[in-house]
Amino acid sequence: MNLRHESAVGHVTGRAVYTDEQHEPTGLLSLYPVQAPHAHARIVAMDATAALALPGVIRVLTAADIPGENDTGPILHDEPLIPRDVVLFHGQAVAWVVATSERIAQQAARAVKVEYEPLPPVLDIETAIAQSSFHLPPAVVARGDAAAAMDLAPHRLSGELHIGGQDHFYLETQASWAHVDSEGLVQVTSSTQHPTETQIIVARVLGLPSNRVVCKSLRMGGGFGGKETQANPYAAVAALAAFRTGKPVRIKLGRSADMQLTGKRHPFLARYEVGFDDDGLLKALIVTLYANGGWSADLSPPVLMRAMVHVDNAYYTPHVHITGLIARTHLASNTAFRGFGGPQGMLVGEEILDRVARYRQLPPETVRERNLYRPDETPARNDTPYGQPVVDNHLPQLWAQLRRDSHFDQRRRQIDEFNRSHAHVRRGLAITPVKFGISFNKTEYNQAGALVHIYADGSVQLNHGGTEMGQGLHTKMLAVASRALGVRVDTIQIMVTSTDKVPNTSATAASSGSDLNGQAVKAACETLLERLAPVAATMLGTTPDDVVFSEDHARRQSDASVAVPFSEVTRAAYSARVSLSATGYYRTPVIHWDPKRGHGHPFYYYAFGAAVSEVEVCGFTGVYTLRQVDLLHDVGDSLAETIDRGQIEGGFVQGMGWLTCEELRWSAAGKLLTDAPSTYKIPTIGEVPREFHVTLFKRSRTPTTQVIFGSKGVGEPPLMLAISVREALRDAVAAFGDARAVPLASPATPEAVADAIAAVRTPDPAHSSPEAPVPAGAASGS
Repeated sequence: MNLRHESAVGHVTGRAVYTDEQHEPTGLLSLYPVQAPHAHARIVAMDATAALALPGVIRVLTAADIPGENDTGPILHDEPLIPRDVVLFHGQAVAWVVATSERIAQQAARAVKVEYEPLPPVLDIETAIAQSSFHLPPAVVARGDAAAAMDLAPHRLSGELHIGGQDHFYLETQASWAHVDSEGLVQVTSSTQHPTETQIIVARVLGLPSNRVVCKSLRMGGGFGGKETQANPYAAVAALAAFRTGKPVRIKLGRSADMQLTGKRHPFLARYEVGFDDDGLLKALIVTLYANGGWSADLSPPVLMRAMVHVDNAYYTPHVHITGLIARTHLASNTAFRGFGGPQGMLVGEEILDRVARYRQLPPETVRERNLYRPDETPARNDTPYGQPVVDNHLPQLWAQLRRDSHFDQRRRQIDEFNRSHAHVRRGLAITPVKFGISFNKTEYNQAGALVHIYADGSVQLNHGGTEMGQGLHTKMLAVASRALGVRVDTIQIMVTSTDKVPNTSATAASSGSDLNGQAVKAACETLLERLAPVAATMLGTTPDDVVFSEDHARRQSDASVAVPFSEVTRAAYSARVSLSATGYYRTPVIHWDPKRGHGHPFYYYAFGAAVSEVEVCGFTGVYTLRQVDLLHDVGDSLAETIDRGQIEGGFVQGMGWLTCEELRWSAAGKLLTDAPSTYKIPTIGEVPREFHVTLFKRSRTPTTQVIFGSKGVGEPPLMLAISVREALRDAVAAFGDARAVPLASPATPEAVADAIAAVRTPDPAHSSPEAPVPAGAASGS
């Protein structure tokens, strides 16, 4: 089915309503934070007298105003909504001003006097390691005896890689509206990916049971994981203000405040050792991953674990030992971001494969292909280090198809010729695979609910627990309901996501929104059809088993010419007192996970893809252009092809931004310096290649996993196709010298590329012999 996005017209005309664009209720108040000017400090005293004296200022909220628990932590209870005595990151809100307008609230926030005693901050992973500043004990994923296998390997290399973070830079910043209604219920409208968790956190802060809080998500102007948990504090402080003032309250962060207050994609430091043979086949791998968690744990534990179980990416290694630690630093608490740790883990894996290939003077694409998981080889090369087989493995077929259709080998020869004839410009080419696990790390999140009403006139109202952030989930749910009920999409009205319609929902995240909610919607529709079938059978003069619903009619399966309109069946069902409302529920089968052992079957299935990228680099400046991209991605049987293509293109570009131009910088005092579009560069149309080819992979065999109408999750996996851009840049850099190792920072900004070119041009005696080991750390980036 190929549907237009259900909100497309609303998006382009401006009619689509977001949280902060609702009609303002009478007496709506605004919130603004009082931000700390230190990354780590003790709060000695606070005086709000001057602020409260300003006209229009209603209240200044502090920790003392919280009636319930002063905590918004989603996993660990380590995240005070308003700190009482210690500041833990630069810009942290130590109080909130409530006023009749945002302008007045902002003015009053500057008038609040706070006395601080500065304390030494921890601002980076290396300092955290030196001070043993970690949120939790180390986690481990292991198979075999990596240390012994390393000793036996014909070759071994060691190194480290620094991986930068990334701001979500959604179009709509964090926003929430809250009021207490006439029944005393707290009504929250939040730009949140997880209405149920927002409901839980608001109830926790106010000291209320969950049934006294209703949370709605109209739609989001982007989320990318940044509104999975980090919408919760802003909804909670808005609800707190409404609770204390009795008035409706809004909060919407400006861009700079949003970037200062919210967490990012986790920066990582990876230290690794790899053992391999003459052909570049991996024999042993020992990796330690350090994630910069920031001041609180947030979702860092599952983010780290997903990184750990994606270091393998698409490659088999018989002996593996991966250790992971979360650095506690005095920065904003880092959080979920599209890929959820998977991109960082996979980047480490690709760094290692390139190191191996260049050390053995083999083409990187050859080494990558040799190490792919393969389902049909003996001994089996299809099991991951955490104990899950790579189910329905299409990788070898997909890889071969892309290499053929992109004319990779021909282009490689052409690029080699170009590089030989151009002294100061080089081109690079790379092909990289993606294997990404689909399901939540946290097993209990793999469930969903739906509520479907059919009205007597045959029109349908659809409620489900997923949230719409522009990714097209609502469009896909309309497609599922239409297909399941056999009615046109335009007869179905999708409703705002709300916790009073579908309770106990999971976040719209982990690329599982369509999988989970689609199955729940389908289950509800099937329940309704079971009730309607006997009614239709009577009208058609047949048995219920002979009834099928399609094209807005109920028909005899034995004779499709005998049919009755769907609306007549629903009217008859109402008259016969048949319930036309049903809930649907789904829980993902098979999956299980033991976090203590780092072992189990955490993913229902894998999404596969591969990408070829070609770049051209200036040897003087490091400035580069992306000449051509060819993407081949497995979405299964697409529920909405235009939506899936958009997700592939958008995910790739966002990944390209993370890896090439989006550079986060902090001052020595821990202040975020890149807190605006003027200092933080996201990709624009100028960075996207004109030659941008996207093809959907058509699998040759039926999968073993039963996914919704054969479709596969597509939100996150395409982001990691962008690793091919980084590897193409590395390939171009290598062409400037005789490089046995190419140290390339992440992000690979033009400055970083220029530094890498200078490094490979510098003679290095350690590279003079084919068997000389590359020094440990040679692949490190800044």
